[in-house]
Amino acid sequence: MPDPTRQAAFALLTATLDRRRPLEEALDSLPAMEVRDRAAGHRIAASVLRRLGSLDAVIEPHLKRQPPAPVMHVLRIGAAGLLLLETPPHAAVGTAVGLARSAGLVPFAGLVNAVLHRVAEAGGEALAGLDGPRLDTPSWLWSAWGRQARAIAEAHLVPAPLDISLLPGAAAPAEAVALPGGGWRCPPGTPVSPLAGFAAGTLWVQDVAATLPARLLAARSGERLADLCAAPGGKTAQLAAAGALVTAVESSAARMARLRENLARLRLDVETVVADAALWRPDAPLDAVLLDAPCSATGTIRRHPDVAHLKRASDIPALAAQQDRLLDAACAMLRPGGRMIYAVCSLQPEEGEARIAAALNRLPLRRLAVRPDELPGLEMAITPAGDVRTLPCFWSEHGGMDGFFIARLERG
Repeated sequence: MPDPTRQAAFALLTATLDRRRPLEEALDSLPAMEVRDRAAGHRIAASVLRRLGSLDAVIEPHLKRQPPAPVMHVLRIGAAGLLLLETPPHAAVGTAVGLARSAGLVPFAGLVNAVLHRVAEAGGEALAGLDGPRLDTPSWLWSAWGRQARAIAEAHLVPAPLDISLLPGAAAPAEAVALPGGGWRCPPGTPVSPLAGFAAGTLWVQDVAATLPARLLAARSGERLADLCAAPGGKTAQLAAAGALVTAVESSAARMARLRENLARLRLDVETVVADAALWRPDAPLDAVLLDAPCSATGTIRRHPDVAHLKRASDIPALAAQQDRLLDAACAMLRPGGRMIYAVCSLQPEEGEARIAAALNRLPLRRLAVRPDELPGLEMAITPAGDVRTLPCFWSEHGGMDGFFIARLERG
C-alpha cells in the first residue's frame, strides 16, 4: 500500500527543490490527509532539506550516473530515514521502494532498493566521516558568513525549539522553560495549539530573537506607532500589549488575514491596513515606526531549512533596494524626535549593516545605540556601532535563536 507520509515528503521536496516553492506554502497545498501523516511528511522533508548535501554525499558513491531528480528525492527520503530519523532499515528501504513505484518510477525501483541497502550497510559511519556543516551550506552563504560560518552552519543542523511570547500577567504553559531576559521555550516539535493559553488567547509563537525589535522600540502607552510589513503579527502584538496605538501595515491580503486572526485570538485592538508600506502614509506624523523589512530570511534557516535552497546571492540586490525604499518611507512617517527600529531576519550584511550605513548618509536619522543593560544575557549581540546582530549559534546551550540584524534610529 502507498505510504501517505512518504508521499507527502516527496511532494514537498518536489515543490521546494524543483519548483522553488517555500516549504510552508507547499505544505498548505498538500491534498487532504491525516494530520499525523502531514506532520510526519513535513518532518521528513525538513530533515532532508537540512542535511541535503550530506545525504547526497552518502548516496552518490553508490550511483553510476545521476538519476532523474524525482529518483534522487526518493533516495534522499530513504537515506534520511536510515541515517537521521532512526527508521528501521527494512521499513526505510521498503517504503522508499514503494514510493518509487507509486510515484511512477517503477524502472528505478531496483536502483532505489540496491542503493539504500548499501547505505543501510554503512550505517551511521556514512555520515560520521563527512563535514556536514560545510556540505549542508550553499557556498555563497558559507563565504558571506566569514569567520562565523562554521558555528552558524552547525547551529542549522539542530531542529529549532518552539518559542512563545505571553501577554502581560499570563501564566506560561507547563511545557515551557524561561529564557534569559524574557521569553519562553518549548522542546522542538511541540505543537502549539494544545498548549495551555493558546486557545485562551494569552500566548503566541515568536522566536526569542524576533521579540527584540519591539523590546528595543520600548513602546509607551498611548504612543502612535506603525508596524510595517507586520504579518504574522507577533511584533504587532508586543506593541499593542504595551498599550501603544498601533497601525499594522501589510501588503499581502492573505498575510493580513492571518495577522487579524492572530490578533483576534489575543483580543488585541489594532488598526490594520492592507497597503504597500513604501507608499502608505499615516494621517499625522508618528511617535515611532517598527520596520521588519522583507529580506532573504537566511537568519531563519534552522527553522526553515528550505531557505538555504531557495535563495540565491543574486536575490540580494533587489531586496536591498526594497529595504532602502521602506527605510525612506518609514523616516517620512516620523515626527522630529520619533524613533525607528529597522530589523531583518537575515545574516547578510548587505541587508543589515550596509542598509543602515546608507540610510544614515541620506536621511535625517541618527543611531540610538543599544546598551548592554537593555539585552541581559545577549550583550554579545551588540555590535561596536551599537546595533544588534544575533546569530543562530548564540545561546546554543538553550537551543539557539534566529539570526537578526536590528538598528534603532531617531529622526532629527
